[in-house]
Amino acid sequence: MAPKSLFSLSQFSPPHILSNPNPNPNPNFILNARPPKPSIVTCKSTNSQTQSHQPSPPNLCVSAQEPDGLGAAAPTRGDRYLSRQKSVEAAAIVLSESKDQRNKMKVKVKAKAKVLAACCYGCGAPLQTAEEDSPGYVDPETYELKKRHRQLRTVLCGRCKLLSHGHMITAVGGNGGYSGGKQFVSAEELRERLSRLRHEKALIVKLVDIVDFNGSFLARIRDLAGANPIILVVTKIDLLPKGTDLNCVGDWVVEATTKKKLNVLSVHLTSSKSLVGITGVASRDPKGEKGRDVYILGSANVGKSAFINALLKTMAQKDPVAAAARKYKPIQSAVPGTTLGPIQIDAFFGGGKLFDTPGVHLHHRQAAVIHSEDLPALAPQSRLQGKSFPVASIENVPNKKEANKLDGFSLFWGGLVRVDVLKVLPSTRLTFYGPNKIKIHMIPVAEADEFYQKEIGVTLMPPSGKDRAKDWPGLQTIRQVQIKYDNQKSPACDIAISGLGWISVNQMIKQTEDSDSLSLEKVSGELHLAVHVPKQVEIFVRSSMPVGKAGAEWYEYKDLTEKEEELRPKWYF
Repeated sequence: MAPKSLFSLSQFSPPHILSNPNPNPNPNFILNARPPKPSIVTCKSTNSQTQSHQPSPPNLCVSAQEPDGLGAAAPTRGDRYLSRQKSVEAAAIVLSESKDQRNKMKVKVKAKAKVLAACCYGCGAPLQTAEEDSPGYVDPETYELKKRHRQLRTVLCGRCKLLSHGHMITAVGGNGGYSGGKQFVSAEELRERLSRLRHEKALIVKLVDIVDFNGSFLARIRDLAGANPIILVVTKIDLLPKGTDLNCVGDWVVEATTKKKLNVLSVHLTSSKSLVGITGVASRDPKGEKGRDVYILGSANVGKSAFINALLKTMAQKDPVAAAARKYKPIQSAVPGTTLGPIQIDAFFGGGKLFDTPGVHLHHRQAAVIHSEDLPALAPQSRLQGKSFPVASIENVPNKKEANKLDGFSLFWGGLVRVDVLKVLPSTRLTFYGPNKIKIHMIPVAEADEFYQKEIGVTLMPPSGKDRAKDWPGLQTIRQVQIKYDNQKSPACDIAISGLGWISVNQMIKQTEDSDSLSLEKVSGELHLAVHVPKQVEIFVRSSMPVGKAGAEWYEYKDLTEKEEELRPKWYF
């Protein structure tokens, strides 16, 4: 007997096949009375009888496309890709005028849609044999062989094979997509496909990257999930600094989530790499949520495919269905936008469905502004190590005596962020948490502009290389940050850079027996910083995340009433 789990679900009914909500169906009722009208799909009846006679079931067929235009009117690769997507969706429309015929047609349409809508199990793109450099391409001989043996669901497209070997092949352009590389679908199109979840009865498993908590949270999640219940899964906690107390981090996450006022059932701290917290998600069985299909939702490159693989690995220990599903699992890569369509996974005993969905591409993250070849630099590969400034040995500071002060200096976080320290307290310290590959340089403010123009693409990377630096728009956005600092026991705040990491603003004075003799004016006051980032990249000022050994020492749990405690979601790891 299968164990109780979050995913004890009923048989999936494809969202594009609508059912009659009327308990007493009318024979003349037609499903999907106002279907979309794609130009490439025509529906013809095999029997042109009058209304007095019962018509035969309609045949669904795909008509030939009109000749392509020439010059500026010629369709782009993206247009052809979207046309294929529309033909796949339109092929599943069911038209029937009686209950008996509708049931028969469902079987026929499912059989035909299974052929037309066959998708790559790695990325969800519809399989095709026409364009070799497009997503979903399969060698014609391989396609026909798999089709003959009814094994199209086991086919991996050429793009996914390259991604699995480390090639950086982008496919998403537009608002939140990428200007470099190949573009086949827009970020707006992917978001539009996900918006139908608002009208589904589903359980949303929403993923958030702990390294980019604010940037990956999806502030407009209601536009996609509607009123559906949400299980919040925080990924990549194994990247937090050594000695971090997850009890403090869990409480910090719940406090930040409560302010969003979402229908969150529970919060889980997880690591897809070490499988920490995955068992807690799999065993979650929310009351009243049975019978819902499960959709994994999150921003691009938040770790959805890695989470699904870890979930299947955990469930496979007790569920043979999940063990079989592991053979054809979604592809993982460092390219945001690896998944291009919903991937249905038969992962649960009893016929329940799990869906991997395309990542939501956000224009305000660093990944949307850098070249595709530089994307791996934004993904931390090992545990974060805070880099604090000022430090005793700074090679880039000419005057060593000034190395213990931040006033009048600029700090460059690669070529992506510049922080000008305009006014701080003598004991102020800035600690950077982000990818270890991106270096930090400290330069006097007077020399910062010249240094940036000279070193961008050389020592300030990304962008990497002078060629990419020529097309780099630069740090066009400047945000003035004013911080009130009146508590020497805890950091003042975090300055989070969307898609990169965060900067903790704290002070170097440690609590000692002589700390009472320190003047309060020396550890309190206002701090003035100017943060430069590329255009559209968002900056968040938030309460400090309690990381490292020191986090457990200064973090204070909030006193809650019984009502507040009841309303807050519980967290697990």
